[in-house]
Amino acid sequence: MPKPLRIATVNVNGVRAAFRKGMGDWLAGRDIDILALQEVRAETSDLESLLGTEWDILHDAATAKGRAGVAIASRNKASIHRVSLGAEEFDSAGRWLEADYEVGDRIVTVVSAYVHSGGEGAKQVEKYKFLDAMEERLPELEQHNELAIVLGDLNVGHRELDIKNWKGNQKNPGFLPRERAYFDRILGPKGETVTGVDGSEGPGLGWVDVGRRFAGEVAGPYTWWSQRGKAFDTDTGWRIDYHLATAPLAETVVDYAIDRASAWDTRWSDHAPVVVDYAL
Repeated sequence: MPKPLRIATVNVNGVRAAFRKGMGDWLAGRDIDILALQEVRAETSDLESLLGTEWDILHDAATAKGRAGVAIASRNKASIHRVSLGAEEFDSAGRWLEADYEVGDRIVTVVSAYVHSGGEGAKQVEKYKFLDAMEERLPELEQHNELAIVLGDLNVGHRELDIKNWKGNQKNPGFLPRERAYFDRILGPKGETVTGVDGSEGPGLGWVDVGRRFAGEVAGPYTWWSQRGKAFDTDTGWRIDYHLATAPLAETVVDYAIDRASAWDTRWSDHAPVVVDYAL
């Protein structure tokens, strides 16, 4: 039986800093086939020197230097890749990168996505623009290839289970009802009318939250902890890093893990990698 395809995603919070703090050691011991990165905040040449020649690297930098940036590193070269998302006037640079990979006699479409964190005024408007474009793109991706997956820091905790302090965050970006309603529709039954947590209605897209399906109805497990206070030590976290898969791809999942650091001072990012094995 062939080895499962191991796909990982992590917001590195600056890839050069992450490698200085130990990301290379983690990567060396994880036997990953495809690695999606967010918040790269570096040049393609930096990625090439840090990861080494055994990786094929695709990188889409943000328009503003030193901000955002998404990448996909793989053991095998992508057959095609795309970086556009949404209308032409919408700047998605550094936040959406698609690639197709041949796995045996099948093709897997992989997306590394970094959704805006949101905030006051224009920042939240940009976040909704991105989520609108993402919701529109997902059915197109599935039509392109039934084995598709969106990986990344999507900056929304979908349900109360996904945030330790959900009661205190209902009016904060990352847990706003309108944001969560996008995920209600994305993960809702395909073709059925879904009523979002904000009361809005729209068609379900039928994608699968691999982490929630695998973990079950439990708190977390979380993937991000604030650098402030003792959030990591008390596991006061958010689950905002996802593997969102088409239903056929989700059926192939055989293992799911969040590589939470053993202690606060051993972390190399404020996010933990999410690693999933797909038996294709």
